[in-house]
Amino acid sequence: QRERSAAGSPPPPPPCRESSKSHCCSTMDTVLGIKGDGFTMIVADRTSARSIMVFNQAEDKITELDSHKIIGQSGPQCDTANFAEYIQKNMTLYELNNDMKLSTFATANFMRRQLATALRKGPYQTNILLGGYDEGAGASLYFLDLYSALTPVNFGAHGYASNFCLSIFDREYKEGMSVEEAKAVIDKCIAELHTRFLISQPNFLIKIVDKDGVRVMEA
Repeated sequence: QRERSAAGSPPPPPPCRESSKSHCCSTMDTVLGIKGDGFTMIVADRTSARSIMVFNQAEDKITELDSHKIIGQSGPQCDTANFAEYIQKNMTLYELNNDMKLSTFATANFMRRQLATALRKGPYQTNILLGGYDEGAGASLYFLDLYSALTPVNFGAHGYASNFCLSIFDREYKEGMSVEEAKAVIDKCIAELHTRFLISQPNFLIKIVDKDGVRVMEA
């Protein structure tokens, strides 16, 4: 009899087999996140590349799990798409079975459990920033990595970009930031990457989740 997941669905499909050989690919992606007053903003570069080749520069690396939760992912596309779709469909199944949605906290812990279960079987090569908004709890941002580490944060970064952006976040972040203030911090991070980062990442996508749902902001 097949093992069942916590949400009552079949176990997730196996991770991409080539990803174990190309873990460095995940560090070439840039994913940034920042939490403000009643919203969470997640930013990702739009470059899809492997080895020395760029496939396109219009990739969407930020997945909408439901109306009030989004994840930004770095890693090989096979693993990021595989994992994001599995979590998304399990959340929908949970809502249908229980007539209620998972909170952002519950979603973060469900994702962490799936990463931990896969860790010794065939790890998903994906690092994640989860942003969400819950009525009563407000906005939240969670940092997850491929080793199933999980922690709530006010700001976060995945990829080589973290070497440039974490110091900017540390200097500029303050509690209760407005959307405009958070966007100004993100603009400084992107400007620093365009100036100092070896990898060319000309395009970025910004998504915001708040009480009204998910929307895209001009980068």
